[in-house]
Amino acid sequence: MLVDISISDLGVIESSAAELSQGLTVLTGETGAGKTMVVTGLRLLAGCRADASRVRDGASKAAVEGHFSSDSPAVAALVEDAGGEPDENGEYIASRTVSAAGRSRAYLGGRSVPAATLGEFASHLITVHGQNDQLRLLSADQQLAAIDRFEPSIEKSRSAYTEAFRQWRALAKDYQHRMESRREMAQEVDRLQFAIKEISDLEPEPGEDAELVALIKRLQDVDALREGAATALSALDGGEGFGDEDTAVNLVGAAESALTGASDAELTRLGERLSEVTTQLTDIAAELTTYLSDLPADPNLLEESLQRQQELKLLTRKYAADIDGVLAWRDAAEAKLATLDTSTEALEALKKEVMEAEKTMVAKAEALTAARTKAAKKLGAQVTEEIHGLAMPNSTLTAAVKKAKYSKTGADEVEFQLNGKPLASAASGGELSRVMLAMEVVLASGDGTTLVFDEVDAGVGGRAAVEIGRRLARLSTTNQVICVTHLPQVAAYADSHLHVSKEKFTSGVADLTPEERVEELARMLAGLDDTETGRAHAQELFDRAQAEVETFRAPSTH
Repeated sequence: MLVDISISDLGVIESSAAELSQGLTVLTGETGAGKTMVVTGLRLLAGCRADASRVRDGASKAAVEGHFSSDSPAVAALVEDAGGEPDENGEYIASRTVSAAGRSRAYLGGRSVPAATLGEFASHLITVHGQNDQLRLLSADQQLAAIDRFEPSIEKSRSAYTEAFRQWRALAKDYQHRMESRREMAQEVDRLQFAIKEISDLEPEPGEDAELVALIKRLQDVDALREGAATALSALDGGEGFGDEDTAVNLVGAAESALTGASDAELTRLGERLSEVTTQLTDIAAELTTYLSDLPADPNLLEESLQRQQELKLLTRKYAADIDGVLAWRDAAEAKLATLDTSTEALEALKKEVMEAEKTMVAKAEALTAARTKAAKKLGAQVTEEIHGLAMPNSTLTAAVKKAKYSKTGADEVEFQLNGKPLASAASGGELSRVMLAMEVVLASGDGTTLVFDEVDAGVGGRAAVEIGRRLARLSTTNQVICVTHLPQVAAYADSHLHVSKEKFTSGVADLTPEERVEELARMLAGLDDTETGRAHAQELFDRAQAEVETFRAPSTH
């Protein structure tokens, strides 16, 4: 919902602001006063093209700012993604400036954004219907969406179709890809099979390459390692070059015995420490014995290890930096190979799946088409009934559901027709606006969208004007509605009446009191504001319309 709008230096409006209430707000004023500039400002907030010619003469730039209130998660996400945030009132501020040189800037939630982002934001919150607009219901996709929106039960059929279409398309793409690239896939299969066999034949173990590096280093130094370990063992526990009495274990043991049982506490403590040393020397001698027995004795092991290292390097040069990576590559290759079955049997099986999925999709599409055709007939009848009361008594609106290519939305396209011809070409600007009004009345959903109607009452008067006012008021029970009008019959139904007045070279917007509204209605009644009869007529019109509005607002008793 649009809470308020402020405009400066746009057209004839130097500076003006207006608060907008829920329900129906009308803008009135004499020709040239600037009513169109208010709608132009709304269009700028909706992301429409900026026109430098709209900047007021003598001003450097025009600016429009609007405060919007919305509980929509989509709106909140869009603003957040743009880097903006709501203000302290929880409202979103959108603004647009246009320089006299034609440069345009857009802002959303306190951040500068592209005009397209502002347009996307506004698309959730405001829709402008005017004779010169590209009305949203003129596009084929929006006409289809209108049918689906009109009949909520269609959602179930559409969801079922969409899922069937997604499955069919995925299978069909897979089958087409396999058929088109059968030769390349066969070559890929051969390559993967060769690589997997090459790796598997060598049977590498995780971390084996690192272990080989350590083993080869030990084998290359084995003689020196053996000699060092043997010498150390002899020194500790006897052997070549050392007498049994000269070993470290025996000598330390003799020293320990000499101190054991001494009457002096200090010597006893030192004896205990020598006992610990004796134990450690004995343990080291045992470990050296084990180390010597474990040293490789096979004279061919070094050559075999070097050969194995070269074999593993062939793999690491081709597939990954180390053996762990090679094994991971093989696992991924095996997984990919499982998806590359190009055999005739596999392709035939996939083809059957595609055909079954297509049958399911077609059946779901037919059910969706049937639901849409039924809804289209009902929608056409209701809109036709509405436009008959809007000075189009001889017009008939139909919604033709036609066959189209299968897509994510179905196998249908919809064309709104007026008296058998496409709506876009069969209706005048004023008729289009009235058809859009009728459509919005029928489709009204209370989705929080602000609907703006510019000159929806062009070319009508009398009873038709009353009907337009009545429908706008009824529509405003579910959506905020803003309407630019020159008809008192329409203005009388408003909840809020804004008057655009012109003084010399500038214009301003004022929110009228009930008394001022009656005076404005009298002026609109062919300039009868200066007569008692005119004011009486205006008061009667106002009272009757407001009484009817109260019935629209009252809770239903049914």
